[in-house]
Amino acid sequence: MPPWPDEETPRTPPPPGGRRYRLCIAYDGTDFYGWQYQPARRTVQGAIEEALRRLTGETARVHACGRTDAGVHARGQTAHLDLARPLEPAALQKGLNALLPDDVRILSLSRARPVFHARYDAKGKEYRYTVWNAPVECPLHRRQALHVRSPLDLDAMRRAAATLAGTHDFAAFSANPHREIGGTVRTLRRLDVAKRGPLVTISAVGDGFLYKMVRSLAGHLLRVGRGAVPAEETAAILESRRRTARVETAAARGLCLWRVFYGRLP
Repeated sequence: MPPWPDEETPRTPPPPGGRRYRLCIAYDGTDFYGWQYQPARRTVQGAIEEALRRLTGETARVHACGRTDAGVHARGQTAHLDLARPLEPAALQKGLNALLPDDVRILSLSRARPVFHARYDAKGKEYRYTVWNAPVECPLHRRQALHVRSPLDLDAMRRAAATLAGTHDFAAFSANPHREIGGTVRTLRRLDVAKRGPLVTISAVGDGFLYKMVRSLAGHLLRVGRGAVPAEETAAILESRRRTARVETAAARGLCLWRVFYGRLP
């Protein structure tokens, strides 16, 4: 499979006689070098495009709503692709799943409008960061959850999360704030901290996220939960607009792209 250019293609319809499809994709990102195709490396985009080539004989690009980093998972990654020689959606979904590795599945596949674009039409996303908070790690969650042994102060984490919700300049929570396209102001519609047994889930819903922003938010909230940073310091960190060592980037394995919104955000 040839390397694809980094830039997104313009919003153009499929070729005459062709068809555009919309996909919902789930994957365990543990053994992938992220979403984006890379030569000689195992990526989610590369795996799907290879399965597509084997199934249809066509070399087609799969456009995702956004890229996930190495080790990050997805339950609701949305993408689109064009085929010059169309197949029925059910046959295409079944054929791709038969050829894909076990850690990637097409959960749904349907015809899309000719100008539908998985990235440009998206209104927002929900990410969830999962923590196994108990003295002993559960082996059933070791690939999808960060293990934190010490008890977490959930009340403090929720106070910090409430400070972060809303429209702000999140430069302090970007791993590369000086290279963010379109600036560093984003709207967090919701930042929740929930606990069920040993599982702690940090849910973030927003109109867009900066580079490693959700992992940075999770890293900060976990430091607050451990007592390393007072919840009341969150506002000062946010207002500083400077990325410093005070904000940690949580490990990739706890992060999952939960869903993508194409209508009104919740």
